Amino acid sequence: MMPTRNPAMTVAGKLAVTLATCAAAALAPAAAGAQVMMPVAPQEQPVVLRGATIHTVTKGTIQNGTIVLERGKITAIGGPEVAAPRAAKVVDVTGKHIYPGLIDAYSTVGITEIGSVDMSNDITELGDFNPNVRAEVAVNAESRHIGTTRSAGVLVAFSTPEGGVISGLSSALSLEGWTWEEMSMKGAAALNVKWPDPNARPRRFGGGGPPGGRGGPPQPPPKTYAEQVEEIRNWFAEARAYRDALKAGQVVRTDARYAAMIPALDGAIPVVVAAEAASQINDAITWAKAEGVKLVIRGGRDALVVADRLKAENVPVILTSTMAAPDRQYEGYDGAYATPGKLHAAGVKFAIAGGSGGLYSYRLPWEAGVAVAFGLPEEEALKAVTINAAEFMGIADKVGSLEVGKEGTLLITTGTPLDMTSNIVQSYIQGREINMMDIHKFFFQKYLEKIKQQAPRKITP
Repeated sequence: MMPTRNPAMTVAGKLAVTLATCAAAALAPAAAGAQVMMPVAPQEQPVVLRGATIHTVTKGTIQNGTIVLERGKITAIGGPEVAAPRAAKVVDVTGKHIYPGLIDAYSTVGITEIGSVDMSNDITELGDFNPNVRAEVAVNAESRHIGTTRSAGVLVAFSTPEGGVISGLSSALSLEGWTWEEMSMKGAAALNVKWPDPNARPRRFGGGGPPGGRGGPPQPPPKTYAEQVEEIRNWFAEARAYRDALKAGQVVRTDARYAAMIPALDGAIPVVVAAEAASQINDAITWAKAEGVKLVIRGGRDALVVADRLKAENVPVILTSTMAAPDRQYEGYDGAYATPGKLHAAGVKFAIAGGSGGLYSYRLPWEAGVAVAFGLPEEEALKAVTINAAEFMGIADKVGSLEVGKEGTLLITTGTPLDMTSNIVQSYIQGREINMMDIHKFFFQKYLEKIKQQAPRKITP
């Protein structure tokens, strides 16, 4: 039999269910807020943090310190004598520590979500030469990785496109905001080039099938290492000619790819070259000198082998494999762990990244912490994830240390953020007291509640 159906009650019933659902959500604001990370409005009220040990990174440590945040900036920093502005919110953080927000110099946070779901990843573009690709415009401000990254103390990340030879422009992101426009600190922070591997098999630019093979037109023969390097030189030469023509007032056809390379050619932003082997690093340094561009090496697995040249040429390195296992038989188990300490001893400037993937940016403090365990002084490890990264990528005037005039982007912790046993009590981004909830914490609370609800109950007779 078919049940009787009251058409009038169908809509009413649906409405009742909807209202009941909304009421349940209203009765559980903590759970609802946990599922959705709520951005905070720009700072309006001054905030004064008193009593903590302040680690400025660049200007020493202040015991029983005070730091004042107004309109998103640090307006005063010092000891207990620092006065509080009128109508300020004064927070007692006695016994705690204050550090600058950590900076991940190489990440895909915001442009990748679920590795196995293609549509949630916007990291690469078709083709080998895409210098005009800007990561910030693809950033998903609702990404769950943003919350987990911030909970680990990483408050600024350089979201970086990948793929091809000239991959595009890294964008400096402040990890708080409703949209990518609010999060953007510097849209074109660095131009990324992937240096060819001289030991790799010759590759075809743009892909394609075998020469003369079935299923498509004949493809050009694979390019050698020398030809691939020449391709990079040609692109920079063409971009330079384009720039010079514009400066001379000539009429040229607009080309967004060449236009995007002009800041790198002018030295306004660095060219970050992905290079691991010693031969790649050496060739990249030689090429950068000839081009007259500001070079940063990213990866740097063999940086120790060419440490003397890196120091002599003042070329910094972004290390991306501090917690990596050895991948060559002759390497010791601690090869990657000890590299930062040895580079520091050799006088090479470097930053430490969180492993590139949006999934791994939250590991940044521990990447630096491992280096401390294997010989890198702690203050240098802290610089490697704060001021060094900021200086290499051109945002040291905004973040990377605690100084008057810089953004109020900082951490309040129980100890050094490089130690897993320390807790980050609260973070501020541009003076905003951010929501510290993330998806990991939400699931922890959810399943803790499950255990409580399903615990065996004592039955009274």
